[in-house]
Amino acid sequence: MKRTLPSAFRRWSPALLAVLAATALAQNKPTLYSATNVVVYPRVNVAPWYEVAPNWPQHPPDICCGHVPGIALDKAENVWIHTRTNITVQVFAPDGHYLRGWEKESTNSIAHYIRIDKEDNIWLADVGLHVVRKFSPERKLLLTLGTPGEPGEDATHFYKPTDMAIAPNGDIFVSDGYGNARIVRYDRNGRFIKAWGKLGHKPGEFSIPHSIVCDSKGRLYVADRNNIRIQVFNADGKVLAVWKDVITPWGLVVTPKDEIWACGSSPMQWRRDPKYPLAPLGCPPKDQVVMKFNTDGKLLQLWTFPKAEDGQEKPGELNWLHGLAIDSKGNLYCGDIIGKRIQKFVPQK
Repeated sequence: MKRTLPSAFRRWSPALLAVLAATALAQNKPTLYSATNVVVYPRVNVAPWYEVAPNWPQHPPDICCGHVPGIALDKAENVWIHTRTNITVQVFAPDGHYLRGWEKESTNSIAHYIRIDKEDNIWLADVGLHVVRKFSPERKLLLTLGTPGEPGEDATHFYKPTDMAIAPNGDIFVSDGYGNARIVRYDRNGRFIKAWGKLGHKPGEFSIPHSIVCDSKGRLYVADRNNIRIQVFNADGKVLAVWKDVITPWGLVVTPKDEIWACGSSPMQWRRDPKYPLAPLGCPPKDQVVMKFNTDGKLLQLWTFPKAEDGQEKPGELNWLHGLAIDSKGNLYCGDIIGKRIQKFVPQK
């Protein structure tokens, strides 16, 4: 349908209309008509967006970065990453300068997620050693769950565990993981309580429980990656909700305000890539996305990042986004697998 100006406006000259439009824009007032009969919209950004922080972080010349599956922040908002290289844990100040690191202790170790509890203890999931371990910030070993180097599926064995969540009462929940398809619950001292789940796609079943977080009320959120959903449980394993067909979730993080952030890619079908013939769903991802939910599963915010080409990653692009952290200022810290780096993204308005 052809749009025409009202008769009163048609009597005005194009020059006058142009002046009126320019005046309205200068005063930040919306106007419908321009000199060429094109709608002039007020260019106001009403959604938050992100810009990559340049030169963040600053690696020393002898410290490299490999796959970055896990990121966590301590009380001082120093940024801890669990990375697949010789210095497997690396710590950066908020401004990006390197603070310290932990050397890899075993050639069989394969880094996955990292979490930091309320006492600033460091928790590491190791899919190569089949263990979850708790350390002091100075790297004193405080607790080991699982049997190092021995895969299994019982109270004392995992099979490639992916992540761990610490409940408000101190209970420990492990997503187990690549080899098994279950959640395992322990008390704060590491005593086995129960396990639930099996391989499948029905509620309460899993196909790669890839990440897990716990909110302030003890509800658990599990990234059920191959099933393209986030499942919500109580501490006893009862299914409370299933958020399906929203995201192919790789990583989860919960903020002090009980905002549930998820990173990964938009829902997709299984496909085979000759470069990754045995890879899980989403490898390679078709896009890169972060989402923020409330505890009821309502989507509060969505942002997509450019998907990088392998070996040609540019600043601001992501390539197999795996881990995510958010600081008190709303900055996003994103870890890549194929991109082999961590980047900081600063919110804009």
